[in-house]
Amino acid sequence: MRHLVVAAVVCISMGIGIPDQAQPTDPQMVAPINKFIDAFNKGDMAGAAATHAADATLTITDEVAPFMWGGAQALTSWANDLASDAKKNGLTDQHVSIGKPTRLETDGTSGYVVVPAVYSFKKGGTAMQEKAQMTFALKKGASGWLIHGWTWTGPRAQKAAAAAK
Repeated sequence: MRHLVVAAVVCISMGIGIPDQAQPTDPQMVAPINKFIDAFNKGDMAGAAATHAADATLTITDEVAPFMWGGAQALTSWANDLASDAKKNGLTDQHVSIGKPTRLETDGTSGYVVVPAVYSFKKGGTAMQEKAQMTFALKKGASGWLIHGWTWTGPRAQKAAAAAK
């Protein structure tokens, strides 16, 4: 019994048996998510749109009014509303970073992916951060995986120094 306890302590101290929060990923399924975020950060909305379905099934839920967009033009409408909100509120230097998926589910043709996210920006010159998570619904078609919907979920932004704590 004592050997079993010692072995357990050794395993725990080495991190063996402790699940990592990030799950194994299907690179093809996660590719459109990474491409979307990269394109958004570059201001390349055509590139961002290429990662999304352009049909009636596309839905986006975000913290900017009107909070929900749907249909083939959902991404364009969301981007326009986001830009208007940024201008109205003095937001600049917007950037989103995402981590490895914390949850990935698929049946082979439909997918569900949750990733940690951080939205960094300046508000009136003050660095701000908003830690959140993004949840994506994807479908696999003849051309590969496309985003059919996503949500942004998290608390309000804080000054960057406070958010880092």
